Amino acid sequence: MKPIKDFVIKYMALIVLVIALISLFAPKSAIWISTSWINYFLMAVMFGMGLTLKPESFVLVFKRPQDIICGIAAQYTIMPLLAFGLSRLFGLDPALTAGVILVGTCPGGTASNVITYFAKGDIALSVSMTSVNTLIAPILTPLVTYFLLQTTVEVNIISMLVAIVNVIVIPIALGFIINRYFAAVTQKLIDFLPIVSVVAICMIVATVVAHNAEKIYACGFLVLSVVILHNLLGYLCGFVLGKILRMESARIKAFSIEIGMQNSGLAASLASTAFPMLAMATVPGAIFSVWHNISGAILAEIYRRWK
Repeated sequence: MKPIKDFVIKYMALIVLVIALISLFAPKSAIWISTSWINYFLMAVMFGMGLTLKPESFVLVFKRPQDIICGIAAQYTIMPLLAFGLSRLFGLDPALTAGVILVGTCPGGTASNVITYFAKGDIALSVSMTSVNTLIAPILTPLVTYFLLQTTVEVNIISMLVAIVNVIVIPIALGFIINRYFAAVTQKLIDFLPIVSVVAICMIVATVVAHNAEKIYACGFLVLSVVILHNLLGYLCGFVLGKILRMESARIKAFSIEIGMQNSGLAASLASTAFPMLAMATVPGAIFSVWHNISGAILAEIYRRWK
């Protein structure tokens, strides 16, 4: 099982890209997957992440609280503001603006932890930032989204709050509890978790891309440009901020990756819930889901060479 796990993790970006291209050019291959299943796929990924967490995973919060505090502030200011500024700069319509900003206001995803590992970054910091940002997402994601979009579209804060709690908090909590009291069992599942997570991510990407293929054709280049800049500027801002805070290289890597990579699968899912009348709002999350895995794999190789 370990060789399969190593293969899946190593070529995750390529696998996701191939799945996305197949779903884009042959949408019938994945159109049968209901969009209502996306939340369940996300819950599987979050549950798997919870199974890997231990009480000591959160010790970093108390040992280096300044890093976590800076991470929270950066996550919920840099990416949302970049999203807002790029949406205005490129003149996106309300639906696409809502989707891009929702990507920016979501927490980092589990992919950032894997990319940090490959980049030889501070995994403890990455996991702690992901965990804390995810746990406070039910409060900050709706609030920051509303703050930025209140004059553009109507934001259903309650539905977003409920969705985040159901999709993220509960699965992670269940996984954490099971790992806490049945560690021997979960240890045997460690090699399966990356495979399950990559399969779930591929299913999410395939579903979102297939169901939005025509929309992506219609505005793909414009949104792709915004998504690429959003992601790359996030990496850059995280890197610069880490330098300003005089972090060591491993922490700078984790900081940069954590800020630049978003839980875009969650963003695409929430877009259909929070903005049911704005169908195009799901497109930025769909494209970001594909792109950040590719850029993350490339960045990991660059950071790996940086001592």
